[in-house]
Amino acid sequence: MATIKPFKGIRPPKNLVEAVESRPYDVLSSEEARVEAGDNEKSLYHIIKPEIDFEPGTSEYDPRVYDKAAENFKKFQENGWLVQDEKEQYYIYAQTMNGKTQYGLVVGAYVEDYLNGVIKKHELTRRDKEEDRMKHVRVCNANIEPVFFAYPDNKVLNDLIMRYAATTPVNDFIAPIDGFRHQFWIVDDDNDINTITEEFAKMPALYIADGHHRSAAAALVGAEKAKQNPNHTGTEEYNYFMAVCFQASQLTVLDYNRVVKDLNGMTSEEFLKALEKNFLVEKIGKDMYKPKKLHEFSLYLDNEWYKLEAKQGTYNDADPIGVLDVDISSRLILDELLGIKDLRSDKRIDFVGGLRGLEELKRRVDSGEMKMALALYPVAMSQIMNIADSGKIMPPKATWFEPKLRSGLIIHKLS
Repeated sequence: MATIKPFKGIRPPKNLVEAVESRPYDVLSSEEARVEAGDNEKSLYHIIKPEIDFEPGTSEYDPRVYDKAAENFKKFQENGWLVQDEKEQYYIYAQTMNGKTQYGLVVGAYVEDYLNGVIKKHELTRRDKEEDRMKHVRVCNANIEPVFFAYPDNKVLNDLIMRYAATTPVNDFIAPIDGFRHQFWIVDDDNDINTITEEFAKMPALYIADGHHRSAAAALVGAEKAKQNPNHTGTEEYNYFMAVCFQASQLTVLDYNRVVKDLNGMTSEEFLKALEKNFLVEKIGKDMYKPKKLHEFSLYLDNEWYKLEAKQGTYNDADPIGVLDVDISSRLILDELLGIKDLRSDKRIDFVGGLRGLEELKRRVDSGEMKMALALYPVAMSQIMNIADSGKIMPPKATWFEPKLRSGLIIHKLS
């Protein structure tokens, strides 16, 4: 069963929230962060992308950069740009994209739940990326950015959240760049706090939706601190890390598409012919075509769109992995035809999040940068949970969640 706790959040004052908040550290480059921060000394980028405070070209992994993160975090608190709440409480964070709102509960997730599998993952993590985030958590002694969890739908929690959503939020703004609405409430009523804790305690599992490296780093640092403390009791704040938990049915998973540089020595005609072994291939023409159902793909090649439908027998609906379109396309197109064996390292392939649309796929092929594009039907949240429950791992670059959590609305200190 899932263990969570309220915590004393560190937040920007209401009048500063839009100056402080930012996109997550891993969705933009150092140079983009430098441009977005501009001359705004209150931007959270000075803590989560502190290389912007050094000369351009400075590595984000430079030891000075981590020290600068801690220095800036301290400065933000001393200047009153970030202030810690006096009471342990929960928070509600809502995001609205294209008229649809999803409501998340901001909680302290239990490190032990991550280590023993109550918090379930569906992606592999890379040790170098884990270590980068671990260094950041260590030097700041805080979870500066939240991770993104899903939980099974719960009527009691939904009713509680809707009661707060009917009141005036503490923060309410439209973010630059993405144009989405972000709202924030404080849950400080003791009865409501107890209700949230008790309802989560009934849940057999929580699911990492986005932020596998941040989750791993936060949990591993917490476990590290426990080992280093000879007087460890299990009640210390470092036993928890910050997560925003959304009801699974509210989440939007977008398609995560592929663009490839070449056809592995084949002509376009040979490639299309080879596809017919495992797919029904239908030429659509100049009009952009988006997959409409599971096991359907769209291909853009030589200024033409094609509909591909995987033939019966090429996938296994009873296998949580084998049923996935990312698995079908990886096995039967990228590997078998194009010789792309490792999606994580092969330089011939790149990935485009669904928010950018088919237009971005078309642009990258038409520019000559890429030879072909492949659009996939989005993975369902139920599929992600089934895979996590089965203990299996999804193929790389399978899910794209949108909207992304904004950073800087709340921070969790480890002591």
